[in-house]
Amino acid sequence: MKIITSLKILASSALLLCLTTPVHATEDPSRPNVLAIWGDDIGMDNLSAYTMGQAGHWTPNIDRIAKEGAIFTDYYAENSCTAGRSAFIHGQHPMRTGLTKVGLPGAKEGAREDDVTLAGLLKPLGYMTAQFGKNHFGDQDSHLPTNHGFDEFYGNLYHLNAEEEPEHEDYNRFMTAEMKKRFSPRGVIHSFADGRIEDSGPLTKKRMETADEEFLAATIKFMEKAHKAKKPFFAWFNATRMHIWTHLKDDVKG
Repeated sequence: MKIITSLKILASSALLLCLTTPVHATEDPSRPNVLAIWGDDIGMDNLSAYTMGQAGHWTPNIDRIAKEGAIFTDYYAENSCTAGRSAFIHGQHPMRTGLTKVGLPGAKEGAREDDVTLAGLLKPLGYMTAQFGKNHFGDQDSHLPTNHGFDEFYGNLYHLNAEEEPEHEDYNRFMTAEMKKRFSPRGVIHSFADGRIEDSGPLTKKRMETADEEFLAATIKFMEKAHKAKKPFFAWFNATRMHIWTHLKDDVKG
């Protein structure tokens, strides 16, 4: 049985858009555009550039990036979503930032004000910066990417099974009104560096089927905006696939 994952299609499309469409070229070669694409719980075996399809997956667009760019076989990686993202964006071991484990709704722990981020370092160089998709740096407004060097953020704050807890059959049986107020997951957040924070609604099981399409569309819109402004961009796209629980549309199942 073969499952064609949305992530591979979406990530490949976004990468190819940046590589093949002149609209996203920066005018200053010393300040190249940066598009970072992250999946979730995807290993080397899921990319046919590494396995030649022996694992049952074919990813021709990503393979093209590998062929025309560089492919790596050795790496160091953190073992949780939060720690891995923290190491990437802060450039520090997660033991220094405290972002070592998955954050949950209602938690006070999260990204700290005095920790430098890659986005914050790029801002003085004239970059427009944004993050889209899964964040994982904390539940509070102070933890949002737009308080840590990003101009814009559109995405979710936790792993998917935390997002769908309100739909669990036991949720309403055991959660009191006060508990729901304190510990219910926030929806898909759209925030900006000027302090605006919009909640676009919960990330339900049904919405999860197309959440990556939402985040991809927002990423492309941001890159186009940066091009029109004649500014280099740093865009960090974080897809939800293939973390549990993965909810797929019928037309991408096979």
